[in-house]
Amino acid sequence: MTTAHVYPIDNIDTDRIIPGKYTKTLDMSALASHVLEDLDSEFSKKVQQGDILVAGNNFGCGSSREQAPIALKAAGVSVVVARTFARIFYRNAINIGLPVIEVEHHNIQSGDSISVDLEHGVVINHTKNETYQATKMPQQMIDILNAGGLVNYLVQHGDYV
Repeated sequence: MTTAHVYPIDNIDTDRIIPGKYTKTLDMSALASHVLEDLDSEFSKKVQQGDILVAGNNFGCGSSREQAPIALKAAGVSVVVARTFARIFYRNAINIGLPVIEVEHHNIQSGDSISVDLEHGVVINHTKNETYQATKMPQQMIDILNAGGLVNYLVQHGDYV
């Protein structure tokens, strides 16, 4: 179980996730220190390793910058739950090993203790004793996430089967 950080806003774009001016580094702690700062200047200080980010529709729209899911992962976010995701963000997140799951209807509020079961496509709100049905992820994507991302998957398996 982890703590939810809820931003029920639609169209949180990659520039709000990690502003472009901070993307010219390979220092993951630098990326993490600026994640979501235009949305919540205290987010990087509040988020704990394993916490879950919850957002509205079309999360991750905008540019195709891979640093957006990398910054979230580097900050400690273990899963992003959104009503929907922008396609390129969704694929980038899977490829770098950041689980993402779509849940159309939920009652999650900031501070709720939640967990995600990717295999069964559900999100459990332990604070409210509620379970929310999510869009079930294809097994191939779960396999990539379990490997820690696409590169690790290919190293382990030699190919994508």
